[in-house]
Amino acid sequence: MTTTTAARAAQPTTDTAVSFQNVTKSYGTVRAVDGLSLALHPGETVALLGPNGAGKSSTLDLLLGLRPADSGSVRLFGTTPREAVAAGRVGAMLQSGGLMEDVTVREIVALGCALHPRPYPVEEVLTRAGVADIAARKVNKLSGGQEQRVRFALATAGHCDLIVLDEPTTGMDVTSRQAFWATMRDQADQGRTVLFATHYLEEADAIADRVLVLHQGRLLADGTAAEIKARAGARKIAFDLDGAEPVDEQLLRALPGLTRFERHGATVRLQSADADETVHAVYALGIRPRNLEVAGLGLEQAFIALTEEASK
Repeated sequence: MTTTTAARAAQPTTDTAVSFQNVTKSYGTVRAVDGLSLALHPGETVALLGPNGAGKSSTLDLLLGLRPADSGSVRLFGTTPREAVAAGRVGAMLQSGGLMEDVTVREIVALGCALHPRPYPVEEVLTRAGVADIAARKVNKLSGGQEQRVRFALATAGHCDLIVLDEPTTGMDVTSRQAFWATMRDQADQGRTVLFATHYLEEADAIADRVLVLHQGRLLADGTAAEIKARAGARKIAFDLDGAEPVDEQLLRALPGLTRFERHGATVRLQSADADETVHAVYALGIRPRNLEVAGLGLEQAFIALTEEASK
């Protein structure tokens, strides 16, 4: 974590939307959240990443007031999570919890609007969520992607300042996902804070202003996607072997700087902490690689590298 992002995470200000201060949460002997401190600000779109068991769901439960922290402080807009939710300042789209089945999409969205302290017009909510064309359909007749869009409609049934999304695009096709994220960008442009947990790391890379990586209940990394990728340090190297002469694979595995090795036939894919030294060593072995490519890690590879290193 850089000095700037560390300071931003640990020091909430008067314009802080979400503040965690040294928060812990355990379930029996399992410490799901371990001394977590972070701050989110209005207008940010923030991706929450972490391997299974990293504490993402527990963190969202604490943020929404669904579970109390064992210690530390969780504040939303200077109040408790439950107070912020009751005031209609938070919209949430969670994986858990089913939808009412024997009702139409319009009926369930209308109920969500009626219950919200600061509701939007029902037709506006239906249109923004992309479900106006299926408004007359029964909820139990929807596809998985359509159900996700209905959940989004319920999360944005009224004016809120924080939108929390847990794996929001699961089950959506590519077109629906693009439309969904265009809507979320518009929400952030209006000053709302958007926090989403996802396993689609390409979404985090493309959408998020800021990426939080949790590992074993702790904040492992906090920064832009570019900062996270740079922190991983490694670079990708790919090339094809000539094929004219056999190459001892053990020599390739012993290349300096290597952090990952893959070979599929004549194609070799590597990750290296020192790409210049690795490539130089390839040539020193007398190998003349074809189609040589050297590039920085994508967010997914950087995420894997950081979490694997933290697990050692």
